[in-house]
Amino acid sequence: MTSRPSKLGFGLAALAALALPLAAPASAAPKKEFNVCWTIYAGWMPWGYAGDTGIVKKWADKYGLKINVTQVGDYVECINQFTAGKFDAATSTTMDALAIPSVGGVDTTVLIAGDYSNGNDGIILKGKTKLEDIKGQKVNLLELSVSHYFLARALSTVGLTEKDITIVNTSDADWVSAYKTGGVSAIVAWNPMLADIDSEKDANLVISSTSFPGEIVDALISNTALLKENPDFAKALTGAWFEVVALTVAKTDAGKAARESQGKASGTDLAGFEAQLATTKLFTTPKEALEFIVDPKDKERFDYVRKFSFEKGLFGQGAKSVDDIGVEFADGSVLGSKDNIKLRFTSEYLKLAVDGKL
Repeated sequence: MTSRPSKLGFGLAALAALALPLAAPASAAPKKEFNVCWTIYAGWMPWGYAGDTGIVKKWADKYGLKINVTQVGDYVECINQFTAGKFDAATSTTMDALAIPSVGGVDTTVLIAGDYSNGNDGIILKGKTKLEDIKGQKVNLLELSVSHYFLARALSTVGLTEKDITIVNTSDADWVSAYKTGGVSAIVAWNPMLADIDSEKDANLVISSTSFPGEIVDALISNTALLKENPDFAKALTGAWFEVVALTVAKTDAGKAARESQGKASGTDLAGFEAQLATTKLFTTPKEALEFIVDPKDKERFDYVRKFSFEKGLFGQGAKSVDDIGVEFADGSVLGSKDNIKLRFTSEYLKLAVDGKL
């Protein structure tokens, strides 16, 4: 089965990133060869397919570039290597883009916000039917991951906090087996494990990420300085992405073949992959992605993310305020320090794609 990556851009992973040498400033002369890393997850499988089928090469050739697309087995390692400058772009949640490279001192740009969780994450209670019933229970989840963030957001909707429950740190690899034991009565999980657990007769999905649209965002990130000096790299990636996504969702034989191939590559089959896509809000056109990134609500949504990250110590021991790190949005507005902007959301290349100028 496809496993959603363990999104541990938090805690130890973030500290590990700080220990890495920071990405070197982009050279003055434009580069001609670039490296992109990705890891297995429904919303990122198109990158592997685009690399394998020549779609990335087609767009790289258009700009006289060579772009190597490499799958990395470990999600956090992919981002850590990007932070160290070994990759020019990487797949990452926007939350982890803040918690690893940005906290690590690398000025990072969210080049493409490709999708958000729209039911991929959820809380399941054993034998209980209301979220309020979670009070007083032990809750199994991967601590300091996106599941932890989701739990905090969910509890706030019913007037509860983490003080009302007890968290049991549990690897995503163990969720399904753990739920089947007598000692587990509440669990926070993501697909496909969420669906497996929910199929149990005593399981009740009491809330899912559909309640928080646009907050758990999967993206492609890159070094800000590198993008400024190599805009053709950004154009090629943007063009390749929307071509492969359009193919992936197409109701054609070619689209079916693309989904089947991506499903197989991720460890499932066509039906399994399509089920995962159904709970992933994939932005299938540049226009749709642009509307999301320029939405004024984007700042409000990400404010939850950065506050959670700071409260959990993910800004590092020296951080005194949630505003220590600046986050710049597509409209130029900033949350946090304007003198220390380390994470940026850009609409520049999406606008070119919408206007047919790539």
